[in-house]
Amino acid sequence: MSLPELLKNRLQIPAVAAPMFLASGPELVIETCKAGMVGSFPALNQRTSAGFEEWLNTINTALAAFEKDTGKQAAPFAVNLIVHKTNPRLEADLALCVKHKVPMIITSLGAVKSVIDAVHSYGGLVFHDVINPRHARKAADAGVDGLIAVCAGAGGHAGSLNPFALVAEIREFFDKTLLLAGAISKGSDIAAAQMMGADLAYMGTRFINTQESLVQQEYKQMIVDSKATDIVYTPNISGVFANFLKPSIENAGLDPNNLKPKTDIDFGQELEVDADNNSGDKAGGAWKQIWSAGQGVGSIDNIPSTAELVSTLINEYQKARSTLK
Repeated sequence: MSLPELLKNRLQIPAVAAPMFLASGPELVIETCKAGMVGSFPALNQRTSAGFEEWLNTINTALAAFEKDTGKQAAPFAVNLIVHKTNPRLEADLALCVKHKVPMIITSLGAVKSVIDAVHSYGGLVFHDVINPRHARKAADAGVDGLIAVCAGAGGHAGSLNPFALVAEIREFFDKTLLLAGAISKGSDIAAAQMMGADLAYMGTRFINTQESLVQQEYKQMIVDSKATDIVYTPNISGVFANFLKPSIENAGLDPNNLKPKTDIDFGQELEVDADNNSGDKAGGAWKQIWSAGQGVGSIDNIPSTAELVSTLINEYQKARSTLK
């Protein structure tokens, strides 16, 4: 495996819980890191930069207390920054990441060298998500520490390439840390990702269905009730191709087969999040009613605590690895 020093001997399982809009908060991050997996959250899950800094303080304080009380080392955590011109908070949130020396930054929608340099200035790592080899090459040239291959079937903003194809092409020119995303729900999936050439698995939807996730119970139950065929891949919700739960589109009064094209991308709308983690009017209520998930929903049938989930993943992973020997 090609892992940076920050991650060596810090993980109980080679996986990252992806940053999920409206789902990932401090409690989910803390419990994931305590269990031995990288936990992460989007900076925009807090409606202000001041609130974002409060979350950073909460996470750092909790993980420091855990390490002091147990004598164990927690896994590092990561923050997702939207590096796009429509995100008016990028500069302020990046400055807070530098101030608090956030161990890992996950960048989306742009691999900007100035952002990478800022994180490297204090020894942090930058992982960038990509959906095709062209984007991967640009990010590699910009100096990122790792690439996240977001393949077909991933929740949220996802690509359309088969993981075998995308991982193989990226590995032709990239020898640093490679993460694989797309319908990874079980420990055996993590082992399979490594066999394909990835160093780490990147899991999103599976962690929506945890007790610590911020989303409402109805969202979690819809994931339990759904199968891969209930996932709709469309650019007509956020302006970027992404996967959504068909029942949530229908519940919003829309026809999944006849969605009105959305040609703009405005991540500033994601700032309009109220105290109950629902989108405000600026987002047209879309994120309140239309829920994202990946094709791995068919493998999810429960809502465990994060600690229980990671423990299960570790057991499944070890069992899968043992069968390969």
